[in-house]
Amino acid sequence: MRDLATEFEAERGRLLAVAYRMLGSRGEAEDAVQETWLRYAAALADPAARAEIRHLGAWLTTACARICLDVLRSARVRREAYPGQWLPEPVVTPLDQGPRIDGFAPDPAERAVRTDQVGTALMVVLERLTPEQRVAFVLHDVFAVPFPRIAEALGTTDAAARQLASRARRAVQAPDAPRDTADPAEQRRVVAAFVAAVESGDLDALVRVLAPGVVLIGDSGGHFPAARRPVVGVDAVARFVLGLFGRAGRYGATLRARPVLVDGALGMQMEMVYSDGRPLRLVAALAVDGGRVTGIFHQLNPEKLRDVPPLGADDGWPPRW
Repeated sequence: MRDLATEFEAERGRLLAVAYRMLGSRGEAEDAVQETWLRYAAALADPAARAEIRHLGAWLTTACARICLDVLRSARVRREAYPGQWLPEPVVTPLDQGPRIDGFAPDPAERAVRTDQVGTALMVVLERLTPEQRVAFVLHDVFAVPFPRIAEALGTTDAAARQLASRARRAVQAPDAPRDTADPAEQRRVVAAFVAAVESGDLDALVRVLAPGVVLIGDSGGHFPAARRPVVGVDAVARFVLGLFGRAGRYGATLRARPVLVDGALGMQMEMVYSDGRPLRLVAALAVDGGRVTGIFHQLNPEKLRDVPPLGADDGWPPRW
């Protein structure tokens, strides 16, 4: 007798990775995977539907993609009313646990076919796409799903699916899109230089580690003051970052931080505790390309940080590598 739960659990991690890349929300990804399970169980109870399941992984991916497509279409309306800038929920992984946890962070075998982008930068660029473009791009360029299967998920033709993926790829590779292509060694070197410049308050040193078109985005969900538009350009971003840390010092805030993986790329988990005991927690993801920081993404919305474990007593500032 088939063990449905065991068969499905073997695919859960990959389905979570697919759904998270499409939706940018851990909670929504988990809900989509649970709905996929319900559809799978219902299909097995129907002899005609069960006969269509020739390859379990492919069938589940198609079902999950259809669910995500519906969620994306409704999410566009919700995000238009979102207070301030929107960033995905960060998936934070301790450095000593490697690049994969709970099926969310990208595994090398699941990395892009044509794009070498990783991390939050890619998730931010994906927000520019239509729901159909995002599904086509994630399935093909990130998870190497063949176009006939993508066309089935989207209810369209192979040619149309290819066109959707192609348009999405052009948006991801657009000149103004932040690039995040560095290997772990380069990420560590550049992020360490960034932290050192911030710690010293050296504007010139910070400018040298920032790419010309660097962008800074902060998502507070309306809970804290944050820039309502992206901060763009070396000088503007450098002064904004130093001003942020300078204000913390002037208000007597205690700063703690820990290097972590954020969506599979090097970043920092941080906490500012003010003299009155008020904490400000955030997760900073940094995109690195060509030896410089191309994007800084601050997630401050406490509703999106619920699953992030607290910092330990040994974590301080500057962070220990």
